[in-house]
Amino acid sequence: MEIIKKPILTEKMTDQNEKLNCFGFIVDRRANKIQIKQAVEAMYNVIVTDVNTCNYSGKSKSRFTKAGLIEGKVDAFKKAYVVLKSGDKIDFYSNI
Repeated sequence: MEIIKKPILTEKMTDQNEKLNCFGFIVDRRANKIQIKQAVEAMYNVIVTDVNTCNYSGKSKSRFTKAGLIEGKVDAFKKAYVVLKSGDKIDFYSNI
């Protein structure tokens, strides 16, 4: 099971990175806080002090087209907000 799927790179998260040393990730829905902490520490070589998680349910979406009504559903996902020890940083743009 791959625990960390991708980081959240938004303007709001970038502001929290600078002010609170908090980083966001989209994670596997079955992962718990201990597994998320271990995965972040192993992947980025940092010390994690706190992990907060949020579950998001899938929403129903519909739109009208020439072919008629198209209905679907957005996938459910889980977010993890990880607070690092002061002095530690994660650089997502180093591999570019």
